[in-house]
Amino acid sequence: MTTSGRIELMAPAGNFESLQASLDNGCDSVYFGIDQLNMRARATVNFALDDLPEIARRCNEKKVRTYLTLNTIIYDHDLSIVKTLLAKAKEAGITAVIASDQAVIMIAKTMEIEVHISTQLNVTNIETVKFYAMFADTIVLSRELSLRQVKKITDDIEKEQIKGPSGNLVEIEIFGHGALCMAVSGKCYLSLHSHNSSANRGACKQNCRKKYTVIDQESGFEIEIDNEYMMSPKDLCTLDFLDQVIDSGIKVLKVEGRGRAADYVATVIRTYREAIDSYYEETFTKEKINAWMKNLATVYNRGFWSGYYLGQKLGEWSDNPGSSATQKKVYVGKGMHYFPKASIAEFKIEAYDIKIGDKILITGPSTGTQELVLEEMYVNDINTEKAMKGDNCTIKIPFRIRLSDKIYKIVEN
Repeated sequence: MTTSGRIELMAPAGNFESLQASLDNGCDSVYFGIDQLNMRARATVNFALDDLPEIARRCNEKKVRTYLTLNTIIYDHDLSIVKTLLAKAKEAGITAVIASDQAVIMIAKTMEIEVHISTQLNVTNIETVKFYAMFADTIVLSRELSLRQVKKITDDIEKEQIKGPSGNLVEIEIFGHGALCMAVSGKCYLSLHSHNSSANRGACKQNCRKKYTVIDQESGFEIEIDNEYMMSPKDLCTLDFLDQVIDSGIKVLKVEGRGRAADYVATVIRTYREAIDSYYEETFTKEKINAWMKNLATVYNRGFWSGYYLGQKLGEWSDNPGSSATQKKVYVGKGMHYFPKASIAEFKIEAYDIKIGDKILITGPSTGTQELVLEEMYVNDINTEKAMKGDNCTIKIPFRIRLSDKIYKIVEN
């Protein structure tokens, strides 16, 4: 449960790089999956069971809450895995489990683990909130609601004093930024029908992100949907009306992106952190919004729209199959050594050249993501303007790098 009076900014973690990026850029909570029983089982690497103590340790150091996503449908043969996973999560001190299957909800309740109700359960009204309040302290509303409908639910929770198992008022979470699915609250069967790969088991093949030709079966007339991927929604973005989102009474704002790169996570979480703080400091201005929107556009996106929050009835569709980001990162090389006394990092250049003035990105499981402008570097102990493929170069940086770290160059698209 949130305690600061401010809304909670919830960040995605698909691996340790993204986890560290979330922690370094101001999240209040993180959500993550373990192996296959989560809705991003196919989209990202996910963590292993043995990673739970390290996840908890890193987050506890920053006083960040941890949410295990265990929100797929569950079959009988999954139940022993579910019990093991929840037991290990409790042992590691994970804060809560995000669940949609009643089996997971009941097992977690029996183990006295805090439960959050997933958007997969499509909660759209106060009576359903009352029902799930018997089991859960936080409820994620359906993504198809308007802010007016959200406000009605949060007002009724306050008015009727609807409390969860903790004895505190039930908190409402909504989706704030990132990839949207064409299906109602993500419950889609296209991938199951076409590839026997169920989206509801975390194995979506993303049929909706492709371009299609529509054929009238009676006349044979073909229609090509020009310049639109008609089942592929643009990414949700609520930053430009974040004041209205906060005023709706929600307590948790979730950023989607467990399948996205760590630099995406860093940029989006940092930007929303600044915007949320600005709202409470009463400095939330149009000029700041414009700058924040430019920041968000630099990383992976399919274009932005406001979802259904402002009352829009129809979706806005992508006009290309991939990203509309204004910047991209290109792989340069890998970390070789760090000299802590001199704060010098050594990199092996394996692909593209880098030169003075380039914006570079360094990522790694412990490093997270770090951006800087290249001001000085050395090759073979000689100060140089450019490092080329095959060179070992050294750069003075104020943070430690590891052998697992990678260095990228950020370029304009």
